[in-house]
Order: sequence, then C-alpha cells, then structure tokens
Amino acid sequence: MGLAERRRALGYSQETLAGLLGVDRTTVGRWESGRIEPQPPQRRGLAIALELSLRELDSLLTALRAGMQETAGHQVNDHPRAGDEDEMIRREFLRILTVSGALTALPAYEAEAAPAGALRGTPADFERMNDHLWRVYQLARSKSSVYPVIRDQLARLNEALDASRGSSPTLLGAAADLFQMAGEIAFDGNRYTEAAASYSLAASAGKEAGAYDLWACALVRHSYLDMSERRYHQAAQMLGAAERLAGRGDKALSTRHWVASVQAEAYAGLGDLSACESALARAEEVKDLAAEGANGGWLRFDGTRLAEERGARYVQLGRLDLAEETLKNALAQTGLSSGQSYRRRGTVLASLAAIGAKRRDPDQVLEYGREAVGLARVSESGYVARRLQALCDEFGPLSRDHRVAELGAEIATFSTP
Repeated sequence: MGLAERRRALGYSQETLAGLLGVDRTTVGRWESGRIEPQPPQRRGLAIALELSLRELDSLLTALRAGMQETAGHQVNDHPRAGDEDEMIRREFLRILTVSGALTALPAYEAEAAPAGALRGTPADFERMNDHLWRVYQLARSKSSVYPVIRDQLARLNEALDASRGSSPTLLGAAADLFQMAGEIAFDGNRYTEAAASYSLAASAGKEAGAYDLWACALVRHSYLDMSERRYHQAAQMLGAAERLAGRGDKALSTRHWVASVQAEAYAGLGDLSACESALARAEEVKDLAAEGANGGWLRFDGTRLAEERGARYVQLGRLDLAEETLKNALAQTGLSSGQSYRRRGTVLASLAAIGAKRRDPDQVLEYGREAVGLARVSESGYVARRLQALCDEFGPLSRDHRVAELGAEIATFSTP
C-alpha cells in the first residue's frame, strides 16, 4: 500500500490531509508520487495522520523510492527530476518571471536606441496572436496541449520586451494577457505554484501598462486559487481590490460584471446568501452591454455562463431545489450541449451529482457522475477532476452502494498532484 492508498483507506482527501499537516495540497501530491519526500519535521505528523509508526512510514517511503527507481531507472531524491515535465514548466515560468520583472523595472529610453532588428513583431502582432491563442485554448479539449505554443510566444515576447527595455505599454499589456492564459493552463493542471506566479506577473505587467481591466482580471483569476482551497475571506479581499480596479477600467468592457460573478462564489462560500444574490444581480447587468463589451480573449464574460454559475452558488448555499432547476436549464444551453465545452459541462454534471449525494439519491449520483467522469478523462481537466473528488467527500452512506463505490474508485484514479 502506498501513501495515496493509505490516505484513501482512511477517508482523507489530499486537501484534508494537507490541512491536518499545515502544508499545501500539491505537497501531499508530490509525496504520493515520489517526487519529493516529507522532511523530518513533517514525518511525525504524517505518521500520526496516517495511523502509522515512524518505522512503518519509513518502510512505506522506502518502498515508494524503490518503485520509482525501477520505473525511472535512476535514483529519486528529495528534488524533482531535472527532466520532469512539471519541473520544466515551473522553471520556464520562474525564468520568464525573473526576466520580465527585471525588464519592467528598467528605465525607459527612446525606441530608436534599440538594436536594429531586435524587435520581432509589432505590439499589434502580439495582441492578434494572443487573441488567436485564446480561441485555440477555448476549443482545446485538453488545455495543456496549448502550452507549447504559449511557451514559444512567451519567449518571443521576452525578446520584444528586451528590445524595448519594458517601456512599451502595449507589449506589457500583451504580457499581462499571455501570462493569464499560462496561469489558466497551470491552474487546470493543478499546478498552483506556477499558476500563482503567472497571475502575479500578469497583475504586475497590467499595472505597469496602466491596463486596469487586465490588472483586475489577473486578480480575479488569482482569487480562484484561494477559493479552490476554501480560503473565501482571502478571495473576497482580493476580489474587492479587483472591483476597485475594474471601476477605473473601460466601462464598455464586462470586467466589473465578471468580478461580481466571482464575488458571488466567495460570498456563497462564506454562507452569505444576501451578498451572493446581490453580486449575481450585478453580474446580470452584463446583458445590458453591447455585444463587443465582452472581450473574446482574456475576458470572455458575456453572461452566457450565469445560469451555471448561479446553480453552483445555490449548491454551495444548500438551496438544492433552486440549484437543480437552474443547473438543468444551464445544461440545455447550446454552449453546454454534448460535444461542446467539456470542462464546463463536466463541472455542471459534477454539481448535479453532488445534489444527488446530498439527497442520498444514488441514481442521480450515477446518472450525472458517470458522464462527468468520462468528460474529465477525455479533457484531462484537473479542474473537473477536483470537482469530482469533492463529490466523493459527499458520498457518506451512499458508499455502501457498490455502484457508487465503483464510481468513487474510478474517480480516485484521477491524478491531481
């Protein structure tokens, strides 16, 4: 039995175990995958949580190391392997974070001082490319498949920033845009450290560019990291800052309405129905904007997702009848029909399955849960996988139904390191 199997046998999720030990959920995932080992001060707490002696825990970790060595063909130590894909992505993010952060701090100078031929592409070219990448990202079943193209675009953008010494607001705006997309991919893949670094850089670049809408949107995306770990007070504080920034932005854009929509999630997490309803009402005002008021790239909020958002908020607040009706109506929309957005449809299905679990209705759990599992597998979406793993926490007595137990076992195979 490995660490993950032992944890699941005791009924802990990664989030629950991480909370008991005072570490990040991703740390637990890395322990379980063998990428790193718990440090000596952490081992005693881990042994107690898993109801093991220190000797039994050491034996388990030794067996895990041996298995990793047999698979990888070389020694596994306390550090991620240099060729590990996640570690390569992390290094790429941090490298660009360092370079771009330094460039934006350099004093501006005249454009003619730049070396001839150093700028590859005009600022407008980067904006057009970013818009195209967002469309590709939106259509991609597996969001991670878009990352190699984004990495190449980030490299070119760094060259352009280098040539301008970070003095071009348009290029900085393009950087804020592109890093939000990179953060979305990291977040969907459960790489929270990379997502946080990317959103932080997006916010910094948006600030340097004087682009209040981009800056606000970076804060909104960053707030999802807090909400994914149920830190709703912290999320509400960040969203309050985003609201103030959006108030200084372009009134023709839907930034302030998106902020309100996400604020509703934070308020629902805090159990404040009145504030949640008020925020949703502000978000509904997006329908009064002209069609072009919703950016097709980094913003993408036109109100078409409000039904599913409202339904998910009702689930959070325990208003199950309202939630079920709203979510079923959302599921009938064109954008959520079979073959469209796998991640959005999977999320709504997971919410409907959660309603069934709260009602102790195994048939409803299976009806929606099985389809959500299929979509999570096809899309490789870590976000849908997380929602399904949260669903398992709702099973309770339903786990005695062999069909529900089989569904839970299938969900447990999803990797969310």
